[in-house]
Amino acid sequence: MTKSNPAATIWHNPACSSSRKALAALEDAGLTPRVIRYLDTGWTEESLQDLLAAAGLRPSDALRHKAPGAAALRGAAEATILAAMLADPVLVERPFVQTDRGTALCRPLARLEDLLPLGADPAKG
Repeated sequence: MTKSNPAATIWHNPACSSSRKALAALEDAGLTPRVIRYLDTGWTEESLQDLLAAAGLRPSDALRHKAPGAAALRGAAEATILAAMLADPVLVERPFVQTDRGTALCRPLARLEDLLPLGADPAKG
């Protein structure tokens, strides 16, 4: 990637308004992110573990508590939650964003600010 268009990736659910706002903010900041529709592609254990590690999160930190089946995972071991996320990607909270400046679960959307190029305004998205 060039300096005018740094690398960016969003793990995106187009049905989610927060995910759509994050994608719009990335584009408004001049980025052309790689969009991964993780509900369609699913996860490999390695890819999900790597994403969580890069964001400094445990599986329980990224569990989408509103998702069907999430209530049954309250208090479960991290390995159990990870296995459930691999089996049912909707259990992973969204959106995750990775740029040259780091990786974060951008919920609330304000977390995206630290990942955008300096001087970008995430409120535009």
